[in-house]
This record gives sequence, structure tokens and C-alpha cells, in this order.
Amino acid sequence: MGPVLPDTLLRPPPASSRLRALVVTPAWVGDTVMAQVLFMRLHDHIPNLQLDALSPRWVAPVLERMPEIHAVIDSPFVHGELALAARRQLASRLKQAGYRRAYILPNSLKSSLVPYLAGIPERIGFTGEARYGLINRRHRLNEAELPQMVERFAQLAEAPGAPLPRPLPQPHLRSSEAQQAATLNALGIERPEKVAVFCPGAEYGPAKRWPARHFATLADELIRRDYAVWLLGSPKDKAVGDDIVRLAGPTGALINHCGNTTLTQAIDLIAASSFVVCNDSGLMHVAAALGRPLVAVYGSSSPGFTPPLSAHAKIVSLQLECSPCFKRECPLGHLDCLNKLDPQRVLEACRAGPSS
Repeated sequence: MGPVLPDTLLRPPPASSRLRALVVTPAWVGDTVMAQVLFMRLHDHIPNLQLDALSPRWVAPVLERMPEIHAVIDSPFVHGELALAARRQLASRLKQAGYRRAYILPNSLKSSLVPYLAGIPERIGFTGEARYGLINRRHRLNEAELPQMVERFAQLAEAPGAPLPRPLPQPHLRSSEAQQAATLNALGIERPEKVAVFCPGAEYGPAKRWPARHFATLADELIRRDYAVWLLGSPKDKAVGDDIVRLAGPTGALINHCGNTTLTQAIDLIAASSFVVCNDSGLMHVAAALGRPLVAVYGSSSPGFTPPLSAHAKIVSLQLECSPCFKRECPLGHLDCLNKLDPQRVLEACRAGPSS
């Protein structure tokens, strides 16, 4: 059974009503947070825009915290799956909504099929995978002019070939005091006076993950300074969270919440924190968009490509000759870029406070 769309979404708007557009979002949480800059620009450029998002369900919670997004439509397709019949079924439903434009952020051919099959007249994106015909307002990527991912997303709000106006706005996710209180109550957590959130996972691979023993040492230092420490992440991060708890000193102030929260709840727990320490990950971008003081640890990836978009973020990196390599695992087998990044250096960044 295909996704069920609300009748209010499928009802075509009156001719004089707002322009209805669809954005096909990335499948990564961090990329989707950075895409909010495009959504902001589109609302600046287009009066009375209604912007809906076609998105995998695991990134939908961040879109639900963006005021620029009117509705989120579930994209049920797994990575690499063509599922042409299911895409046709979804496209048939979307056709009734009267979309006039589609902004297609992933560069894959499959991501552009639904807007094409839905008959959306204007389909905007980078050429990618030779998508001629599927994309009919094509941008060509100049990596030198658009070195950051957020710039590439924002470029889609402009005419092809036009310069990108700068500076760009920064993402901003909503998390109210009431939402935070509801999340804490639902999880049975009392709000400490001072709490540090650690995000020890990184979906991309181990070459982006600061070692568990370093997180444990940092946790001990912060607990000695009267901080509670919460570990946040997906179920895949539970094992590394357990390792951090095992390696740290015996105390009830360090709690592994990895895998025990929804992404929506993780957003609210991060918003309730004093500061955040994390790898280059989706939750790093969430913390940046929530305006929390943030220390971001970089190993195999580059803050030049996907930096935390916040004036409250501080980046810590050894900047070795072999990094960034952008590999999932260290090709040299030593992971010096993270193993040699000692906890004292990160602690000093926490104590110094964030900087732009």
C-alpha cells in the first residue's frame, strides 16, 4: 500500500491562491537541516508560497520543526530501490495536489522520477546522473564557486547560472519550552541545572567517530564540574554509548539515551542542554540549528564542506596531512585524526565557549 496523503493536501488550490511547490529532500538528517536555507530563500523570493516536502520518514521530524514547511509527505523508498510501480502510484496521488514546481535536492535519477511522473511542470535541480528531461530547469555545479553543501542547496532558489547572493541565513529549528518539558516528562527525565549532551555516533562511518574512551574521559571531567551528561543517538549508537558509560567513572550523572528517544525527542533534549559535543553528524547540524553552544569534532570529513551553521559552534580538528580523506574507514588503518585528538583539547574548547 502506498502512502496516504491528506485530502486537504490533495485538493487543488484556487487559481488565485498561493503557489504550491514540492521539495524532494535528502535522505540524511544533517543535509536536510542544511536544506532549510533553501526553504528560507524560496519564501523570500516567492510571495504566498506553500512548500511541501517529500521526505523519508526518518528525517521528517526535523522538517516538522521548520516553519517554512507546510506538510511532510512520506517517501517510502529505501536507498537504491527503483520500485517504479510504487513511484507511479505516489506520483498519481501527488498529481491531484496541483504542484507547479518541484525542487529536487538529491542528485540521483530515482529522486527525480516522482515529480516527473506527477506531471509537475517545473522541475528544478542539478543535472546529476544525466537527468535530462526529468529535470527541466537544470543547474550545473561549479564546485569552486559553491564549495559548501548549503550553498549548493541555496543555489536552487536562483536562476541557473546566476550568482548566489550572500550571506546566507542560518538554519533554525523550533523547540519550545513546552515541547522540551513534554519530552522530559515522557522520558521520565528531570532537567538538571547543567547538562552536556554528547552525540557519539556518525551514520556515515567510523572514520567520523571520536573514540569512546575520549568521550568517557571528557564525561568524567565534566561530571567533576557538576554537569550531568546525556548521550544521544540512534539505536545503532547504543553500543558505543554503552562503551562510554563502561569506560567512564561510576556515576549516575552519565546516562546513555542512544536508541531510547525518537528524533523529535532528541531535538528537544538537545535544545534543553547547556552545550553539545559531537562528531560531524546529523545531530551536530540539529544542535547548530537549535542555537546551542557546540563543540564539533572533525576527523575524516571537512568543516569546509559541511560546517555547523551557527555562530555558537567551535570546531576542533587536528588538520593532519592525511585528512580530510572523506572515507568511511581510515584507509591508513590508524585513525590518527581522531585517536590523537585528546580529550583535554576538547575540554578546553568547551570551557572556552563557542566562537564563530
